[in-house]
Amino acid sequence: MENTKGWILVVGVLLIMGIGAFAVVQTVRTVVDTSLQPVEDTAGVIGTQVAEVLDPQPTILPDPVTVIHDVRALARLETVQYSVEKVITAETGQEFAPFLFGDSILFVAHGIVIAGVDMTKLGPRDMWVEDGALYVRLPEPEIFIATLDNDKSYVYDRDRGVLTKGDVELETEARRAAEQAIEESVLEDGILRQAQTNAEAYFSLLFRDLGYSTVIFVER
Repeated sequence: MENTKGWILVVGVLLIMGIGAFAVVQTVRTVVDTSLQPVEDTAGVIGTQVAEVLDPQPTILPDPVTVIHDVRALARLETVQYSVEKVITAETGQEFAPFLFGDSILFVAHGIVIAGVDMTKLGPRDMWVEDGALYVRLPEPEIFIATLDNDKSYVYDRDRGVLTKGDVELETEARRAAEQAIEESVLEDGILRQAQTNAEAYFSLLFRDLGYSTVIFVER
């Protein structure tokens, strides 16, 4: 009987000690977690700052000074607009060991071309009435704007040789070539002819509203 009581006492003491130890461990873990939280927060902030240094966002600082070189009065009738996409390849250093000294760029250009007629070139001798018909000699159609859409144009790929940092002017040259190529492509597609047709349609309605039932356009 005494042995049984002794074992019960021992088991009870061990159980109490186990519960106490568990409580102490939980308390220490809570204290450690609480004390390490500021360190983890600081590490997160430092990590964010390091990431910003390694991958900085560009800062745009426009010059507050604006210089106006010319102001002109315009009377342009825009009659057609083309939206064009063109892929341009610009290369340099391809003559000898391009894998060492070469630099190439693949540029996807989105351009806008606007054409029409300049009404300041329309003079009194370009409009006359004969036999009840109005004769009109419109100015020659021309391209007013041929430019890149910078929001849609982008560098698709660039390949530099292992021994070169690349030509800093290569993208500029690609953009300049893209503008020229876009203008040439719309000229081949007949943008000026379409601008002339649209201008004649517009002025036919305008002159008929003014009372001229017959309007004849004469080529220059």
